[in-house]
Amino acid sequence: MTEPAPVFAGGVDHERLTSQLRFFLETDKLKRILRRNMLVDGARRENAAEHSWHLALAARVFAEYAPEGADVDRVVEMLVLHDIVEIDAGDTFLYDREGQSTQAERERAAADRIFALLPEDQAGRARELWEEFEARRTPDARFAKAIDRLAPMLANWHTEGGTWVRHGVTRAQVMDKVKIIAEGSEALGAYASALIEDADRRGYFSRG
Repeated sequence: MTEPAPVFAGGVDHERLTSQLRFFLETDKLKRILRRNMLVDGARRENAAEHSWHLALAARVFAEYAPEGADVDRVVEMLVLHDIVEIDAGDTFLYDREGQSTQAERERAAADRIFALLPEDQAGRARELWEEFEARRTPDARFAKAIDRLAPMLANWHTEGGTWVRHGVTRAQVMDKVKIIAEGSEALGAYASALIEDADRRGYFSRG
């Protein structure tokens, strides 16, 4: 792990700042975790840090489509944190059954290690938000998950099927993810349904 440079400003809790710096430097590793989907222009694969930033931006842009009672500030914080566990666990492809079978265990172990680098109060909040996102039981978490599921669909549509074509994904498999979007946002769910219908007409899905 990269150690923070031992330079401190006066009047600060050195131990606390060191913990915060250690966590911040550790999360730089998220930039090297490649996802399966391409950038919208097809130039290269997206990395997990870019994905997290783009989702946080999307939460602001699409805030008017959030369910009643959702706190968009919490949604943004949740989205910034949600994939940090991939530093240890790696990116698990949405349609990889074998990878999905061990994903929860791998990501929980990663959360145990990485969030614990923070001071106790910040570690507790980060872990709670990550757990909330995974459980999808609150309006905030459902909206965050809806955005997380919509983003790769948009990338795949704009790259002529993208990972759907490369990995032989069926329309039915993708429609299962559309249900998750609709749970978090009626408007975004309706848009996603229309997008998948159009993708189907274009022949982006496997018929197998």
